[in-house]
Amino acid sequence: MNLKISNNQIEIIRKMNPYLIGSTLFIFVVGFYFSLFDSPPDYIQGDSMRIMYVHVPFAWLSLFSYTILAASCILWFVTRNPIFNLFGKSIAPIGAIFTLIALVTGSIWGKPTWGVWWVWDARLTSMLILFFLYLAYILLWQSITNQETASKISAALGIIGFVNIPIIKFSVDWWNTLHQPATISKLSAPSIDINMLIPLLIMTLGSMFFLITLFLIKLRIEIIDQRMTRLSEK
Repeated sequence: MNLKISNNQIEIIRKMNPYLIGSTLFIFVVGFYFSLFDSPPDYIQGDSMRIMYVHVPFAWLSLFSYTILAASCILWFVTRNPIFNLFGKSIAPIGAIFTLIALVTGSIWGKPTWGVWWVWDARLTSMLILFFLYLAYILLWQSITNQETASKISAALGIIGFVNIPIIKFSVDWWNTLHQPATISKLSAPSIDINMLIPLLIMTLGSMFFLITLFLIKLRIEIIDQRMTRLSEK
């Protein structure tokens, strides 16, 4: 099935970028102000917990990105529409970067708390596996020249790898881990202070805009690249 995206649709994506970039920067500026200057320090961890305002949003969105990846793989299997391949190829490197940022900031946050940079904790280990799943998906597309074969194998990996998402989410509940349990997404009222919750939500919104911006930029590049490839084959 050929990719059916008009030049007007590509142009709309391009025109959205300045507004998304501006919105992202504005939200991040507001978020960093509240995170660094307005929110109180933690009564145990002090100011070292402020890295939470970067770590948590990027960790959340790394899981969200893989959910998009897995959904794209399923939709490709169902429809065979190449646009879903492009969705997967566009979100995978972004998800990998977000996961890496979550791992690095988590290690920095954990050092003063745990006394070490890394522990083979269930949450940390499953997040590391997520990072490698992203890399494997990217490398499959780069190493397999036959597009149909690459589509099938990468889609299978994307779907199977989704098993890791609930493992990451519930690892702190299923096993004894050093990582703290959920403080925001649990069914009862969040245990986090409202003065910390507000900047965290602002930073999450900014990170979401950042993800959308990067995704649309990468998607446009992938669409143009596929068109150029098809033209060169004729």
